[in-house]
This record gives sequence, structure tokens and C-alpha cells, in this order.
Amino acid sequence: MGSKRPFLTGSQAERIAKDYPTPFHIYDEAGIRRTARELNAAFSWNPGFKEYFAVKATPNPVILKILREEGCGADCSSETELTLSKAVGFHGHEIMFSSNETPEREFAHANALGAIINLDDVTLIDRLEKACGGMPETVCCRYNPGGEFEIGNFIMDHPKDAKYGMTRPQLTEAFLRLKKAGVRHFGLHAFLASNTLTDAYYPVLAGILFRTAAELKEETGIGVSFINLSGGVGVDYRPEDRPNDIRAIGQGVREAFEQILVPAGLGGTALFTELGRYMLAGNGALVTRAVAEKHIYKEYIGVDACACDLMRPAMYGAYHHITVLGKEDEPCGRVYDVVGGLCENNDKFAIDRPLPAIDRGDLLYIHDTGAHGHSMGYNYNGKLRSAELLLCEDGSVRLIRRAETPADYFATLDVTGYRFE
Repeated sequence: MGSKRPFLTGSQAERIAKDYPTPFHIYDEAGIRRTARELNAAFSWNPGFKEYFAVKATPNPVILKILREEGCGADCSSETELTLSKAVGFHGHEIMFSSNETPEREFAHANALGAIINLDDVTLIDRLEKACGGMPETVCCRYNPGGEFEIGNFIMDHPKDAKYGMTRPQLTEAFLRLKKAGVRHFGLHAFLASNTLTDAYYPVLAGILFRTAAELKEETGIGVSFINLSGGVGVDYRPEDRPNDIRAIGQGVREAFEQILVPAGLGGTALFTELGRYMLAGNGALVTRAVAEKHIYKEYIGVDACACDLMRPAMYGAYHHITVLGKEDEPCGRVYDVVGGLCENNDKFAIDRPLPAIDRGDLLYIHDTGAHGHSMGYNYNGKLRSAELLLCEDGSVRLIRRAETPADYFATLDVTGYRFE
């Protein structure tokens, strides 16, 4: 079973809060580097292996720079993310552009950076060539096998309902058309399930993609240069969850590689991953202060963060573990809803959650917000997005994104004739 101990102590958090008022997101540099190294070690048997971090998960240049130093690439899904990645220093095939419903100008931007373009649909081939003034030499195709994705008797996700990717016959068509148009290096990509907590997921996915690559070679004579296993390796949000074993996952993929790709003459295929959540979720937290309590039909603790700072619980009903800093080892003898200040009843970080008795002024550490946390923030009710901090390896704390101000909120308005004070 996983451990849900914070990477901050209560005294550390209080010291930080004197300089950077709550709420704030904070990331653990040592944890980020350790996770990247463990992933690279698990796939070191594949000489071409590369993790393409999903920029959408944590689009902060300081975080991206750390990951680049650890050998990662950047997976982008928009023009803005491409611009951010370029600014950090990613270039050429260090960037994967995985978009959908893509404007032609974004294809052109990605191509100008030398990025690998991951094509979502067969109908985009002509538009890609037009946007780039000719077909790029390297193109990846995204595959959607349809149906239900199962491991054993457990349905993990429903590819047939996803808007992404090509059907199997469309893949063959795309490969042949792209080759005719001048593509020389081909890739294959698929994403079938999110936040899985079984070591079997990646090997099963790999088997599907490896067999598809072997079939495509037979049908078209085209051998893939790389296969992107995408994301889906999850994190242990709940204390009772068993963390994934990345070494076991890497070994399982290796066995499928040797059983399928090597006999097919594709033993030189490079493998890529796209593990935004796995890389960052557990290495980030949202720290917020209890500011109110309410005793009606339920017991409520109000905090100074809200769904604008972390929308996953409101949007998905997602579980995020909560530690009351300074009370880590006290019994969880009270049951609370932990809520924010939005005028929406789903603005709840926890519902009926057993916790230690909470006093106003206590700091709450909301776990596993390092991916899809701050990045999904918004300004409903005029709420301002919080700061992002980095707990550096030497123990110091660095401000890597300041908190928004009212001036930021008003900056995009036509304020002619108005005065905001």
C-alpha cells in the first residue's frame, strides 16, 4: 500500500506561508528528478526511449526545465504550449505535437520547430501538407482501436466513445498516403485508459500497438521508427491504493517487445511515453488554510482555496487525500466536508472525510495536485489563481509563478471609462 506522507512539514509550510500567503501550489524538485530517473531506468533497455512530458499537466517553464535536464521531451497540444516549450529550450524531435481539431497555423508552427506531428485523423493529411508547404519527413499516426478496453474481466475505458485517433483501416490508408507524399519515418501512438493502477496496463497496450505495427509492415511495407505508449500509468491518490511499479511495467513492455516486434524485424523501434500525471501528480501539493467552520446538517471546514485552484474534485468527483499539517499522527475522529468559497455546491475538496479535529488557522495539505492542478485553474466568481512554488533540492523555496492580482483579472477587458480600485 502507498504512503500518503507530505513532502512538507507543518513548520516548513508555516515559514513558507509568511512569504507566500495561502493558497499555493508547491512542487518537490527532488521528487520530480527521482521519478524521471526511475522511469528512464525502467526503460533503459530500449536505446531510443524518451519520455515526452505532457505539458498540459504542469505548464510551468521551471518544471519543464527540470524535466529537460533529466532527458525528457515535451508533448504539446496547442500553439501556446509549443511556444512555451521552445522558450524552455526544447527543439526538433524533443517536441511531440499531439493535437486534435487542429488549425493549420498550429501545424505550421509545430513543423517550423521541427516537432514530431502526431496526426489525429486521416482527413488531416492534405491539410497538414498544405500547412507545412510540403509533407514533413516524420509523422506519427494516432490509433483508436474502438470497442471496450479490457484487462481480464475489467473494462478500463471505452475507446469507441473517444474523439481521438484513427480506425484500423484508416491507419493503413494513412500510412500509404503519407509514404506517397514523402514521409520517410513513421510513428504509432494510442491512448486507451487513464490513471490505471495495474502494472498490466502498459504491457497490454504495448502488445496492441506492437501487433498493429507488425501488421502495418506486412500490409504496407512500412516499418515504424517509434511507438508512443502515451499516458495512463496512474498514481495512488488514495492511501489504500497500491502504487504502480514502474520497473515491473518496463519489464512487461520489454517482454512484449521481444515477443512481437523483434520477430517482425522491428527490433530497432524506439519507445516513447507521455506520463504527465505519473511524473508530477505526487510531486505537487496544494496548501490551503482553514478559515471557517460551519455546523448545520453536516460539519464543514472552509478553506481559502477553492475549485478554481483545483477543479478535479468538482469536475470528476476525484479523490485527493488531505493531511492536516502538524496533526499527521492524530486520530481522524471528525468527519467533514472540506469546501471552498465559490457560489457552487460542488466546490468541495472532500465529502464526509474522516480527519483530525481542525481548527481555524490550520494548514491543510491536499496531496497529488502536481499534474492537472494549477493548470486547470480558472477565474469564476472573480477568484484569482494562486502562486506556484518550488521546494528546491537544497531545501530553499522559489517562487515560479506569482499569484494573480486584480490587475491581471482586469487586463483583458476594455476598461475605457471605468476605474477599478
